[in-house]
Amino acid sequence: MLFRTRALALGVAIALLPAPATHAAPKSPSQAARSLTLSQALSRAISSSPALAAADREIGAASGRSLQAGVFPNPELSAELDNAFGSKLKRNLESAETTLQISQLFELGGKREARLAVAAAEIDAARWDRAATRLQVLAEATEAFARTLGTQARVVELETQVDDLDQLTPLLQRRVEAGASSSAEISRGRVATETTRVELAKARSAFQAARRELSALIGERMPSFASVGGDLRRIGAPPPFDALMSRALQTPQLTRFTAVRAQRRGLLAAAQAKAVPDVTAGVGWRHYREDRSNAVMATLSVPLPVFDRNQGGVIEANETLAKTEAEKAAAQRTLTILVGNAYEALRGSYDEARLTRANVIPIAREAYDAVRSGYGEGRYSLLELLDARAALSEASLKEIDALVSFHSSLASLEGLTGSALVLSRRDK
Repeated sequence: MLFRTRALALGVAIALLPAPATHAAPKSPSQAARSLTLSQALSRAISSSPALAAADREIGAASGRSLQAGVFPNPELSAELDNAFGSKLKRNLESAETTLQISQLFELGGKREARLAVAAAEIDAARWDRAATRLQVLAEATEAFARTLGTQARVVELETQVDDLDQLTPLLQRRVEAGASSSAEISRGRVATETTRVELAKARSAFQAARRELSALIGERMPSFASVGGDLRRIGAPPPFDALMSRALQTPQLTRFTAVRAQRRGLLAAAQAKAVPDVTAGVGWRHYREDRSNAVMATLSVPLPVFDRNQGGVIEANETLAKTEAEKAAAQRTLTILVGNAYEALRGSYDEARLTRANVIPIAREAYDAVRSGYGEGRYSLLELLDARAALSEASLKEIDALVSFHSSLASLEGLTGSALVLSRRDK
């Protein structure tokens, strides 16, 4: 079977460009030099994956089994000594008969051909398994990259919120000095600021954890990058589900059953061939010490298939072949469920991110700007200002969560379908 694989570019929805300032671009040249892009992460994940290394070794092992399957049985050399060390005329070696014989087993019934077919199918199955493993490695690395990019964006958002709250302190002080507010408002503002700092510390810890997870997936013991670069905001509407499902049915997770079926057919042929007896033929030379004469001898032996015709082996091979379709149907059902769940998660996160960006965030920002401007004029209270700022931050964080979910679901779908998805109407 000719095996082909396609080079995949998973995670195309995340731009392979340096991250914009709104999503935690590195703040110094040294940090910029240590920023990791998605293409770099995927390349390192492929080159350092132990699962792929094990899959390569399995292909090598299957190739070795294929080589061994085509080897003919070794000839057998035997030596015999008869009529020696007995009594009377047969004492010592005076009447000894010495025989040297070489014999060869000839396999009948297509045993060798069946072994070769099984071995060739095992190589194909190992290659399909490697292709499936490669898709899984790419998907896992892309999902980890998206999570890291998302936690990085949360840090930036919370840093912005802390900066905004810090800027309120002078304004609060002026209002207290003017008698427009009580000194308790300063304490209330500090509480809000410090509470946000706590959330910022949690977000930074989450970013470090995601960064370490990503570094492990790309083969690093310690992260060599300070940040990740990519545009988390680039999204688009997913293609129709039927189109994705059609691609999923052509992925290695299912196409590998073609090789599995061929392998089990070969095993059935081998089991059937085992019922056909093999022939062992031999030729030898015999020396009679008593009269110093020599003679040539020939042997031929064939087992009689009276009791053992490998009936149980044939039944086992038939049942194993028959269950291939059931296994494929079960794998297809599981794949359908996984594709469906990932697709609905992708659609839901796309709608959430799009609507939050288009409707919720602009309204929340407009409200916050209005309340902040009016607060300086004494038209709003500090509580109203803090509520407006918290609403804006919450909307931004919800958008980030939706974007992370979108790109994680996208990576899962690309891994399940085996191809990069073309998204329509991308929002920038």
